[in-house]
Amino acid sequence: MPKNAIVVDGKHRISLEKCDPASTAHFKKKSHAEKTLQTRARQIGLLQDVLFARKMHMVLVILHGTDTSGKSSVINYVFREIHPAGCAVTSFKAPSAEELDHDYLWRCIKELPRRGHIEVFDRSYYEELSVVRVHPEFLTKQRIPEDVRPKNIWRTRAKEIMNFERYLYRNGVVVIKFFLNLSREEQGKRFRKRMVNRSKNAKFAAADLSESKRWEDYRRANQDMINRTATADAPWYILPADHKWVTRALAAEIVAERLQSLGLRYPTMSAKERRKNLALIEEMYPQRKK
Repeated sequence: MPKNAIVVDGKHRISLEKCDPASTAHFKKKSHAEKTLQTRARQIGLLQDVLFARKMHMVLVILHGTDTSGKSSVINYVFREIHPAGCAVTSFKAPSAEELDHDYLWRCIKELPRRGHIEVFDRSYYEELSVVRVHPEFLTKQRIPEDVRPKNIWRTRAKEIMNFERYLYRNGVVVIKFFLNLSREEQGKRFRKRMVNRSKNAKFAAADLSESKRWEDYRRANQDMINRTATADAPWYILPADHKWVTRALAAEIVAERLQSLGLRYPTMSAKERRKNLALIEEMYPQRKK
């Protein structure tokens, strides 16, 4: 893993207060991070091509963070070298009426990647342990029967999600989870930029400011979420998010290294198969003698 990358794998609990959102990690200069990003993004594109050819593993990248933490930025830069046929992005908003008619994992399950593909979740089922926990009134809309609803539903759901990700791992899904750790001060600056820059006005929602008032509630919920759902097979990577160039470069390094760890190789034919197929090609497409 990259130097200074904060990895939570379930062995030790983490305190978000001790994770510096303004850290520049091991990058001494912005240009160093940008060069790393460029190299790693190209590497991810090449590795995904092999992933697609093998059609064995599936890769699920989960991005979790507050408003303005830079999730879209990570998607735009880290996965820009991948062939469009091999990668998809799903952004989860407030649940629709149809989604509320199903269990809370349903809308994410139906968007899981196919073998050989990378799927990026902009928000995910982890909203259940952050947004819904901070706003328990949202839980009412899920219409869970009282006789089956656990007393501590958040602890139960954390276990359910952890078991679900173990199930995914045992079926060949590589789960890469990023928490984009943004400071409240930097969030305020980004809100202002969205107001000043007209091209970014569409990204602004007054409700986002209201949510920012619950900053401490979200921090506690996210910290508990990370500590309860981190495992060796699906660890959480906490990325400093005050500098987008750091966030992008670290994310690219982690994704590239996780793909490398799979030992991907292009499938090859046996010598016998190759000779047979070459003979067929020569028969079907005879070369003219010059």
